[in-house]
Amino acid sequence: MLVDLLELHKNMYQARAFELAQAALWHQGLISGELHLGTGEEATVAGVVAHIVRGDGVALDHRGSPVLNLLGVDLGLMLKEMLGREDGLCRGRGGHMHLFSLEHLAASSGIVGSAAPLAAGFALAAKHLRPGRVGVAFFGEGAANQGMAMEAENLAVAWSLPLIFVCKDNGWAITTKSKSVTGGDLIRRAEGFGLAAQKADGLDVETVWKTAGRAFEEARRGHGPQFLLLSCSRLDGHFLGDPLLRLARRPLKEGGEVWRKAATAAFSGSGAAIGARAAGITIMLKTLKSVRRGRYDSREDPVFRSLAIIRKRADEVARIEEEIDRMVSDAVEKALAPGEGV
Repeated sequence: MLVDLLELHKNMYQARAFELAQAALWHQGLISGELHLGTGEEATVAGVVAHIVRGDGVALDHRGSPVLNLLGVDLGLMLKEMLGREDGLCRGRGGHMHLFSLEHLAASSGIVGSAAPLAAGFALAAKHLRPGRVGVAFFGEGAANQGMAMEAENLAVAWSLPLIFVCKDNGWAITTKSKSVTGGDLIRRAEGFGLAAQKADGLDVETVWKTAGRAFEEARRGHGPQFLLLSCSRLDGHFLGDPLLRLARRPLKEGGEVWRKAATAAFSGSGAAIGARAAGITIMLKTLKSVRRGRYDSREDPVFRSLAIIRKRADEVARIEEEIDRMVSDAVEKALAPGEGV
């Protein structure tokens, strides 16, 4: 099968457009609480979802809407769920982190690392009831350190489950750089369990498509579980309105109180030695610099990178994006219309 870059870009743009629609509703105060967007993960999602077929079981983390979107879950129902509507996808009980579609055999959870054991259950069922089908787990590299994720990797190998672990590596565990809390290398760790592991650029949709294709083929043939480590970005921080990202974008406007407290702590007469305090401020500045670089570098935006590759097909791209914008706009209109539970 040959890669269709236009189709992959279409799916990436559709994922991005829906995430931005959620953001708009959140900024209007219509979606309450934290909102974790999948902006920056579009190439990873589109490249993997292209290989998912009906009957595969898909377990998702708290950024599950891009995958559910591309699996064909009704966008209006998802938005109603996020709005807390009785007529939402899960009757308004799940919000944006706990979405479930029986028709698509897909479920998300806000419990960090839980996608791995859930997908192991999907894979075990597939092995005995639906030969040729697989379980797929999407989770972040921070979640890879959770015990339940490693237990699932162990069982997947021990039971030779048709399971693909998709680890989305954006380099951050909420506000902590992942490398500072992760021992060793995740690929070598997966191989230590006996998993077939591959690492790829998760910002390059064609690379993801090819890498995931090999993993799905192996799993469907009964060659055991697969592990994909796909580097991606997190363009809107851990959640929308992330204070770390706000501070990195507008250090003077957002950081007045932060810098005042930091200066007070640094020069007070009590507490840690002055060298330790200075080191803490240095770490803080480096963290903000890293966040800012990732947010403003166009190379970190997978949709932008995809568009640059297919720029010669600008007319087709414009038509496709216009259709998607209209579809997402219709979904928003449907979600805001009066209905059951309103």
